[in-house]
Amino acid sequence: MNITQAIKMSAKSIFSNKARSALTMLGIIIGLAAVIILVSYAQGQNLAMQRYYESMGNNKINVECYGWSNEDISQALYDYCLSLDNIAGISPSGRINSSPPVKYGSKTLSPPDYSSMYIGGGAAISIGGSSGVVDNYPTISLGNDQFALCNDYKIAEGRDLSYLDVKNGSQVCVLGSATAEALFNFADPIGQTITISGMPFRVVGVYESKAGKSTGGTEESQWIEESIARLDRLILLPSAMTRYFNDNQPITSYVVKVNASKDIPLAITNLSNFLKARLGEGMFSVYSESVWQDQQNEASKMQQNFLGGIAAISLLVGGIGIMNIMLVTVTERTREIGIRKAIGAERRSIIVQFLIEAAMICGIGGLFGIAVGYIGTLIVGKLSFNTILIPSPGVTLGAAAISVALGIIFGMYPAIKASGLQPVVALRAD
Repeated sequence: MNITQAIKMSAKSIFSNKARSALTMLGIIIGLAAVIILVSYAQGQNLAMQRYYESMGNNKINVECYGWSNEDISQALYDYCLSLDNIAGISPSGRINSSPPVKYGSKTLSPPDYSSMYIGGGAAISIGGSSGVVDNYPTISLGNDQFALCNDYKIAEGRDLSYLDVKNGSQVCVLGSATAEALFNFADPIGQTITISGMPFRVVGVYESKAGKSTGGTEESQWIEESIARLDRLILLPSAMTRYFNDNQPITSYVVKVNASKDIPLAITNLSNFLKARLGEGMFSVYSESVWQDQQNEASKMQQNFLGGIAAISLLVGGIGIMNIMLVTVTERTREIGIRKAIGAERRSIIVQFLIEAAMICGIGGLFGIAVGYIGTLIVGKLSFNTILIPSPGVTLGAAAISVALGIIFGMYPAIKASGLQPVVALRAD
């Protein structure tokens, strides 16, 4: 018997018992679909976290430095960083210590009053947002002309801060897209004047939005989207404004942008040596967020393996179902096997026929399982991440290979059992 004949006989056996074959395939379909959906879900979480880190800016180094006195080393650090070929820019990353009201015309942005969440014993008022309090108060940052480069912001309207703005302490500002919308709605903010704690600042630019559409999915994905959206609630002032808002305390936080990720280790070493010579041991910290990103990627891989392992259990159950149904098939076709062996069929041909039949059942079930997995992944991606999530080609090819391998592995014992039947005994069977 050649392979073509074996395939035809296997197909005839499968389709002559449609209901039984369909139920047998169901375990494979569910198992493969579960593997594809769960692994793809873990990949979607990883992509969401990558988007969060990208929104924060790639290839960044954070610098925290302190001195025994109020010595401001901003200029020295600025000059040193720009003397290094592997560093693209540096900006102070200061904040205003207080939370002053921000006003434009009749509109005022004030810090949220979280105490209003509770009334008589802690009942929360649902005003909006996950915390029950509307929070559109911006982060008021102190930076320089390289703040946008270092933090991955892009100008949408107007211009960015200039070197002279910072040097002269000009009363100008650049707004994040959410802050511009909250204060001006659809009006053009460029050239308008806002007040921060009563001090006027002229708006010279607006940054592009970093936020995407709301996911409406899992709590983790909502947290990621909210964290990204918070980056748009920004007012950037020249770093010289620290003299007015922070009692002239020097800025101690900086963000450094390197040219490529491969430059991060050397840049960290150079900055650490410079600060150690300038400030002394223990007076600074230099670190990169890429370390946290690498740890997150490792955790995501572990999660994918864990979820894949859980889903693989259902595949094992489906494989046992294949073995069971093939044993039933051997029992039903005992006389057929006896006749074939009586006329000279080799054990190898019997084994091949039953293995082909088992592989066909798993293969067909695998195709349906992949289709269900794709549909399920699209649904999960839309509900959890509000995006089109498609299984990776590696997962799909692996699922197809696993489905065929299951047929061969779990069909081996029934095939060997069928080939080992004695012709006389097999022909005597009813």
